[in-house]
Amino acid sequence: MYTVRTIPGSRATKTYRCPGCDHEIAPGVAHVVAWETYGGEDDRRHWHRGCWNGRHTRGITRRWS
Repeated sequence: MYTVRTIPGSRATKTYRCPGCDHEIAPGVAHVVAWETYGGEDDRRHWHRGCWNGRHTRGITRRWS
């Protein structure tokens, strides 16, 4: 189970790398932040909305430790 938050473009102030497509999420772009509910917020990952919605039909392209 995941905790998912939608970040509006007005609150997106940093550049992140989406684990779904391995492309950058630029400042000002609305996106999704997700982490395992019982894993803690330190494991948050920032996803493009489309990548998050399509994660069940394709694997992630970026692995993290």
